[in-house]
Amino acid sequence: MNNSITNKKRLVLDPVVFTNLLKRYSNQLEIKKWDMGASSSNDISVQVQKGNAKQLKGSQRNSITLRVWNKNNQVGITSTSDLTSEGINKAMIGAIKASLYGNANESPEFSPLAKTELEQINSEISESHTIDELLSILKIAEKQLIDTHQSIDSVPYNGLNESYIERIYINSDGATRHMKLSQSSIYLYAKAEEENKKPRSAGGIRINSNLEELDIQSCIKETSDKLISHLNYRAIETKKYLICFTPEAFLQLISAFSSMFNARSIIDGLSLMNEDSIGNQISVSNLNISDDGLHPENVGAFSFDGEGTPTQNIKLVSNGILSNLLHSEATARRFGVKPTGHAGLGAKVSVSPDWLVVSKSESEVDKDESLSVKDTHKEYILIDELSAIHSGVKASQGSFSLPFDGWIVNDGKKTSIEAATVAGDILKVLKSIVKIENKQFVTHQGISPHVWVENVSITGEA
Repeated sequence: MNNSITNKKRLVLDPVVFTNLLKRYSNQLEIKKWDMGASSSNDISVQVQKGNAKQLKGSQRNSITLRVWNKNNQVGITSTSDLTSEGINKAMIGAIKASLYGNANESPEFSPLAKTELEQINSEISESHTIDELLSILKIAEKQLIDTHQSIDSVPYNGLNESYIERIYINSDGATRHMKLSQSSIYLYAKAEEENKKPRSAGGIRINSNLEELDIQSCIKETSDKLISHLNYRAIETKKYLICFTPEAFLQLISAFSSMFNARSIIDGLSLMNEDSIGNQISVSNLNISDDGLHPENVGAFSFDGEGTPTQNIKLVSNGILSNLLHSEATARRFGVKPTGHAGLGAKVSVSPDWLVVSKSESEVDKDESLSVKDTHKEYILIDELSAIHSGVKASQGSFSLPFDGWIVNDGKKTSIEAATVAGDILKVLKSIVKIENKQFVTHQGISPHVWVENVSITGEA
């Protein structure tokens, strides 16, 4: 690989060119209705190991998803990475053949919002960098992290990445969407070991729209501080505890059960909720949860989804009440509402959240106002990061059993927990919240305050 390779900011997806090609081929094939989503990305990434380059990557990825409707309103869909005129022609021929097998009883339609005005997002594209420049930055970061404490012996998992991403959506009804953005990220996961003790590890992640503003120093400090705090550890007793979830951990838990807010999951019977759940009290009355894809801190925000629907900020839980769901065109039509801008693109469209924001309702009081992660002196468990999300969560049943990293806190003194698992039912957890702190923290996956929950089952190491 040429180490001078950069993230070239050239326009890959031209909506005018694609529209003209699709119009020409659809006329030749007598296709009246079609739509297409396409994305392109340029990525460069580096990894290091003890001051040497471990892995250098440069890649360009292109993908097109094309849907066509035949005369019986059956949908055919094809995907390809060939952005040439010939590739698009083959995709359209393949899609019309596939439409013969489409489900005529459940055909998606164009989003009714695919041509409405989009909210402007400041998507200034950053200057590109070479792999050599990224490698130099990451080598320095690795050395600085190891030098913060004599027990830190390595940073086995790390990476510095720079990406440029474009996305378009167009359809035969005249909708045209196009947006591009850049993004840089770093992750550092370090390991430390003291004599006669088990190895301990901890990590941090930072994301920004450009490399110059990526807060590498705070990532180093967070990783080091966490790791040093885990060196002094002990086993804990198996019982029920007062728990404080850090913002990162609470967002992990809510995201693991985001099918509660997902209309597609509800229709498919894969959610705790059902079609009549809107308006139900699902948590304590001072909890608010929104999906704020357009939040200024969401550096990966796109202004439209896979169907061309504008990205919207949706209040999912208001004062503990399930108030809205995330919708595609098809699920919105079934529920008699408008799409929310959370869809993918396909024959059966997926739905997913963008950027969760947890907050406290100002009109409600906490069950225990005295709790604060800064000055609470009673015993509690501070959960920092959950593991094994995919295997430890049964989203449709509401149950979870997850290993975690964290500390037991007594009189304000934190002691790392050797190994433990937190288990419970998500709805019981949401109704057992005793304090939602006022201060919110921005993480790489959303925004949340510290959230306190009583009587949570913790299993210590046997």
